[in-house]
Amino acid sequence: MALLRDPERGCEWDIAQSFATIAPYTIEEAYEVADAIARDDMADLKDELGDLLLQVVFHARIAEEAGLFDFDAVANAIADKMERRHPHIFGDLDQGGHHLWEQIKAEERAAKADAKEDQGALAGVALGLPALLRAEKLQRRAARVGFDWPDAKGPREKIDEELAEVESATSDEERAGEIGDLLFVVVNWARHLGIDPEAALRMSNAKFERRFRFMEAAAGKLFVSLDLEAKEALWLEAKADERRG
Repeated sequence: MALLRDPERGCEWDIAQSFATIAPYTIEEAYEVADAIARDDMADLKDELGDLLLQVVFHARIAEEAGLFDFDAVANAIADKMERRHPHIFGDLDQGGHHLWEQIKAEERAAKADAKEDQGALAGVALGLPALLRAEKLQRRAARVGFDWPDAKGPREKIDEELAEVESATSDEERAGEIGDLLFVVVNWARHLGIDPEAALRMSNAKFERRFRFMEAAAGKLFVSLDLEAKEALWLEAKADERRG
């Protein structure tokens, strides 16, 4: 990467990049890692992990050129964090686990917040996260300071309220806002049920794609010309095929 970024001998495209221009590729590569895992393709996973590692190297090189930090500092920082968050393994404590991990994370956030203007409960929830994941993180942060329903009944009843507001909206802008509120509360309901909404939606995406491809394969070139009733019949056949399989 140092050679690729060399002003005289490097690659024009690599030289022109910055943290901001590379960030979308970093996110994309992380998703491709998750996709390889979902497909249980270990050969592809190896390649995708390499692509993701390259993103870390790329960012670290840009930082090193700016005199900020280098790749060794990145690796050392995460090693230090793992040791700090596992004192029951690397330190003197006899017991630990996820509860201790969360406690230490909270203490670290509090220490960071002391040096920043934004010290609210929602500080530090990254704007670049996928919307469903960010919604869940915002809700979890709010719950830590007592702003939460006591059980799943609250968000479930709120879904009906939000549906009614979507239906009563009088403009596209208002309707979009109400749909957003509906999605947000569905995430909240999933959280109370102990379900990862991002993973649940990925499963539904995969299910839809699988059934739709079955429909296309069953109908062949005639699929596009079929009416909705015929396509619905194929959809039900695809569902039945899944149950048999």
